[in-house]
Amino acid sequence: MITNFRRGLMAAALAFAVLAPASPAQADEVTLMDGITALPVADEIREGYKRELYPHWKDDDKNGCTARNDVLIAEAIEAPTLGAGCSLTGGVWHSYDDDVLVQGPSGIDIDHLIPLAEVHDSGGYGWTTERRRRYANDLGSDVTLVGVTARSNRQKSDQDPSTWMPMPAVHCRYLGEWVATKHRWGLAVDPAEREALLRYAADCPNARIAYDPAA
Repeated sequence: MITNFRRGLMAAALAFAVLAPASPAQADEVTLMDGITALPVADEIREGYKRELYPHWKDDDKNGCTARNDVLIAEAIEAPTLGAGCSLTGGVWHSYDDDVLVQGPSGIDIDHLIPLAEVHDSGGYGWTTERRRRYANDLGSDVTLVGVTARSNRQKSDQDPSTWMPMPAVHCRYLGEWVATKHRWGLAVDPAEREALLRYAADCPNARIAYDPAA
């Protein structure tokens, strides 16, 4: 069963179907190229960044689970056992960054698709604490938070596509999710990032994106 599911995931990735946000009927759809060119371009501002400025893994929907565990539950391909206090045991996950199946929640990191430092660099430096919190726990889009292997997450760190990309088979999916998330949260791109996005997107002629602006 896991093998068949994995094949399905990879087939979708190879077709570079770009994930849309949770409510695609309410979102405008554009080509990936148009989405990239529409992003504002600005130099990054890292000054003042601290991870604690972005309160994360909160239970903002008051369902008894942190945003991290909500994503783990939603993305599991074999459901974990839910215990007291939303503790999770067992379960299986697929990390699309590197095409790895992971047994148990401890081997999965929940990645902020746009890393918190990159968010800060790209406009988050001017946000209120409340908006930073909403980004850091964003369950309103299927792609802001994503489960990946700890190894992949450490490799990516706070890099943008000019210096880090996942495996080639999922480049188009990753680009689409990156650009859609930048639009969703009103973030800019720096010149090197824009150039990299355009270069990689040349291999994704049929890719389209959709997004709902964050509240």
